[in-house]
Amino acid sequence: MRFFGTTWVDHDGGYAARRAGVAVGSLLAAAAACLVLRFAYEGLRIADSGAFVLFLVIAMFAVCSALAFRHTWDGFTRRPDPERQASLRGLLAIGFIGSLLAYFFRSLTEAPGEGLHREEYREAQERYARRGARRSGDPARKRRRS
Repeated sequence: MRFFGTTWVDHDGGYAARRAGVAVGSLLAAAAACLVLRFAYEGLRIADSGAFVLFLVIAMFAVCSALAFRHTWDGFTRRPDPERQASLRGLLAIGFIGSLLAYFFRSLTEAPGEGLHREEYREAQERYARRGARRSGDPARKRRRS
C-alpha cells in the first residue's frame, strides 16, 4: 500500500495508473526472476549434476512458489501472524515468484491489500464516531450538582 498512499480511499490521484503500474511491474519482475532461474537451471544442466538434482531444484521452486503465492494472497485479506511469518521467511524467499504473481493477480481487481486496509479504515471511522457520540455539549459549562 506504500505505492498508493491514500489514493485507495477514494480511488483518486492516479489510482488506476498506479494499479496498472503495480500489475505491469510485478509481472515484469516475475518474468525477470524466471529468466534468472532459467540461467540457474542451465548452469546445473551444464555442470551435469544429474537428473535427480534438477528434479529437486524444480520441485523446490514450484512448491515454494505455490506456498508463497498462497501466503501472500491470504495476507491481502487478513494480517499475518508474526511468528508464522518469521518461520516461513526462508520458504517465502525461495518462492518469491509466487509472491510476485500474487501481487500481479490482486492488482487486476484492487490495490494489493486495499480490502484489508479499507476494512480497518471503516472500523476506525466507526470507533471514532462512537467515541464522539458519547460526549455532548461543552464540559466547562456543565452544571455541578450541589
